[in-house]
Amino acid sequence: MQDWLNGLITAYPDLQPCAENIEEAYGILHKQFAAGNKLLVCGNGGSAADSEHIVGELMKSFVVDRPIPAQLRDRLALTPDGLYLSNHLQRALPAISLVSQSALFTAFANDVQPDLAFAQQVYGYGKPGDVLLGLSTSGNSKNVVYALELAKVLGMRTIGMTGSAGGAMAPFCDALIRVPYERTSDVQERHLPIYHALCMSLERTFFG
Repeated sequence: MQDWLNGLITAYPDLQPCAENIEEAYGILHKQFAAGNKLLVCGNGGSAADSEHIVGELMKSFVVDRPIPAQLRDRLALTPDGLYLSNHLQRALPAISLVSQSALFTAFANDVQPDLAFAQQVYGYGKPGDVLLGLSTSGNSKNVVYALELAKVLGMRTIGMTGSAGGAMAPFCDALIRVPYERTSDVQERHLPIYHALCMSLERTFFG
């Protein structure tokens, strides 16, 4: 992570105050992925798009090749389409975007409480050792705060990415990356290079 972090700070010197928290977030993700756990990600609006983006970088090749293990190739060789599968499947770091479940999301919002739709998914998917990453430029998005609060109770690890204030999310985050901006567009522009650095570091660690 240190190499990627140095490159990140060189490109974005304004993120220097976040360096320690970025390393802390990486440590949590590395440890929990290594233990066989998964990542859940949530956010609203632009942060919802970031949630999808993060999952896309983790679940397939990003900057390095990720061929499947030889043992799985051998097993697939016994199946009719094994060669095709072996040549195109890629190893993944298990991650789920909670903004993707549209039928569940809208049903829960309509039938129960819209601000608990993320929390409901955390309750259904999460287990001790999993990680929840919540993105909110203000740090005060209620649905993200409720999800993080529940995750802590369930024994999950929690990471937050916010603007400078940290907001109501702060008490529920094991690692909180607060970029030194307040305007939504500025915050989101800094979140992207941070999670890119995290995803590239994790990929190199597990597959490089």
